[in-house]
Amino acid sequence: MKVLAFDTSSRALSVALLEEENRLAELTLTIKKNHSITLMPTIEFLMASIDWKPTDLDRIVVAEGPGSYTGLRIAVATAKTLAQTLKIDLVGVSSLLALVPEEIEGLAIPVMDARRNHVYAGFYQEDQLVYPEAHLSFEAVLERAKGAEKVTFLGEVEAFREQIQEALPSAQMVETLPDAVRIGRLGLTKEAVSVHGFVPNYLKRVEAEENWLKDHQESGQSYIKRL
Repeated sequence: MKVLAFDTSSRALSVALLEEENRLAELTLTIKKNHSITLMPTIEFLMASIDWKPTDLDRIVVAEGPGSYTGLRIAVATAKTLAQTLKIDLVGVSSLLALVPEEIEGLAIPVMDARRNHVYAGFYQEDQLVYPEAHLSFEAVLERAKGAEKVTFLGEVEAFREQIQEALPSAQMVETLPDAVRIGRLGLTKEAVSVHGFVPNYLKRVEAEENWLKDHQESGQSYIKRL
């Protein structure tokens, strides 16, 4: 199976091409560029580098969220367009699980900074969820981590280093970037989804929707219809 995998859910852009589990090409960019400008040229560059044509692809695997609202919309729209045009499988993989290297032991807690001392967080043991992924205060994340024999925080950990050290002195911290190879491998065995019905997993409403709902919760009106 020939797979194109990519992630634009954070400031980093990661794209990879795999044949089954074998990594054939990958590129991760951390420069401050709009992913809508860099994603397709990166895909085209990697495809040309290994002499693949779009029609060679069997499956698209995309990081479905959580993460940047704009980044997720770019990734999902691109993935759906490619899958529909090429009539191939589409699979979504958690952006948080993509931050967890395969060799991590114990409780792995990937986090993405959601501002105001809140994060998007996952709680994984051997790639299986221990708690559902959620948008949480970092205090709540630390509380859930207590009691675990071995804990590793991954992803965007630098902003929370002092809090982790104070609450869980024995915890490990590893700053990791999105890994499209990991995403592709995770998506190999997942069941393909409906292209039409596939949507990002935001985990949290956009701020404009939250503000609107404060004044309309009892009215029965839809925020989407209102806009």
